[in-house]
Amino acid sequence: MSGILLEVCVDDPAGLAAAIDGGADRVELCSALDLGGLTPPAGLMAAAASQVPVYAMIRPRAGDFVYAEAELDVMARDIEAARQAGFAGVVFGAVKRDGSLDYHALKRLAERADGLGVTLHRAFDLVPDRAEAVEMAVELGFERILTSGGASTAAEGVEALEEAIAVAAGRISIMPGAGINVETVGLLLPRLPVSEVHASCSTAEPVSDARLVSLGFSPAKRRRTDAALVRALKERISAVG
Repeated sequence: MSGILLEVCVDDPAGLAAAIDGGADRVELCSALDLGGLTPPAGLMAAAASQVPVYAMIRPRAGDFVYAEAELDVMARDIEAARQAGFAGVVFGAVKRDGSLDYHALKRLAERADGLGVTLHRAFDLVPDRAEAVEMAVELGFERILTSGGASTAAEGVEALEEAIAVAAGRISIMPGAGINVETVGLLLPRLPVSEVHASCSTAEPVSDARLVSLGFSPAKRRRTDAALVRALKERISAVG
């Protein structure tokens, strides 16, 4: 069996149940996955106790990752909410206007997360100097970096992922994510010497009530975590990893 772990991102109770049923090794809990994932609401955090480790996305809004002091205050409080929910860790990132990692913002959040696991999310994909960013993440004590290698999908960014893994040199996990599924994971494994991968394992379903779309309450399609896709990806990882 492959020793590569599968992290599945979900944004509702049904998705959480599907990820666990399919055999996910870890869950990233979010809201609004259609926007790349935002901080889950307190109620969802409280309901998310499970038999697998759960990491909460800490991202207060859509858009860029340049945060004002007031937003960092909110993020710090959300980290405490994740701690109170009994989560294994949190996921966050912050950059400066030039796209480089914001050391002071990340240090502040990492200190607030003391005792929790910490993942640097795909804000890393914006950095102009990946090697410098990896070194900063190591210094700040991150466990892993979630990245597509700066591309739309991890398969497209595989060469940059290789570079990041070489710089990391085993000091921090480089976790490929974006567009990973049963069809694409073979483009990454076993080429990349990684210990974990990140995927949504979801399907896009049309919203049945057109009024919800026309009134702006819903996108035309809603993504749904599928336990069968989780299970299939786990099996594929075992076969190719």
